Amino acid sequence: MTLLLADVSEARAGQWYTGSLVSPSGAKNHAGDIGVEPYFSYSQPIGYFASNGTSHPQHPRQQTFSNSTMWKYGILDDLSIQTHTVISYGWKHGSGHAHGPKFGDFPVDLIYRFLHANPKRYIPDLNLFAGVVFPTGDYKHLGSSQDGFGTGSYVFRVAITEQSTYTLPGNHELRLRVWNWFRHALTSARLQDVTSYGTTAGFVGRGHPGMSGQTGFSLEYAVSQKWVLAMDLARDWSNGSRLKGRYLSGATINRISSASTDWQIAPAIEYNWNARWGVIVGSAIYYAGHDTGVKISPQFAINAVF
Repeated sequence: MTLLLADVSEARAGQWYTGSLVSPSGAKNHAGDIGVEPYFSYSQPIGYFASNGTSHPQHPRQQTFSNSTMWKYGILDDLSIQTHTVISYGWKHGSGHAHGPKFGDFPVDLIYRFLHANPKRYIPDLNLFAGVVFPTGDYKHLGSSQDGFGTGSYVFRVAITEQSTYTLPGNHELRLRVWNWFRHALTSARLQDVTSYGTTAGFVGRGHPGMSGQTGFSLEYAVSQKWVLAMDLARDWSNGSRLKGRYLSGATINRISSASTDWQIAPAIEYNWNARWGVIVGSAIYYAGHDTGVKISPQFAINAVF
């Protein structure tokens, strides 16, 4: 699951935002601020994209329900720490169900705002993210393939984000965000039996996730101070994972899975009770790509800043 982020902030005219579904938000505005945002999403595959980009039906379909909660704390006015707790439950016809809700890998990021926005001079707000994803999710010795929500690897990730706000005719605010993520596994995972890498009982070996990333932009148009229309457009990419090892039968595996890409668009509606409380409802739609699923992912989130 691509991690979904947002933030409540005020535009020049006192506009209230929750933040779009996909775009990452920057550092907190003040030291001591605490942000909490639980996301709830359901992933419904409707097909898959082949290596040439054509779409095809998919049966059976992997389905997942997830809760991803963002926790962010302002260490300094321009430096924040951010974590995510992810709990998921998956099921697939012929592969059974997960044995209860499963905790995923745990990312921890530092966010540094190195340029402050100046709307009058069209200078954007710029932030640098740097952190590590800790391998806390189950990935080996699984009771079922549906129990695997971890990679078993420490993953370094870094991102740069831009945010700027413009006043349109009628005093409607338009907020733009642009971002670019990059992820690289620092370690390989020691694998045994049924794993999240697709192995079955009797396997012993190692797995190494491929590099991955995401580039995108979002637009948030203020209909009123409380109501906002949001839209994200993003491209995800991932190199193939490396799998090497053998089964007790003597069969060996040494392969790299296919690289994949996808394009997603995520329209949503935000409602903000005030500058510190808001809700967003929408859906991510994966409409193009190769070697990946065609998916629809309805989701909603509640955002609070203390």
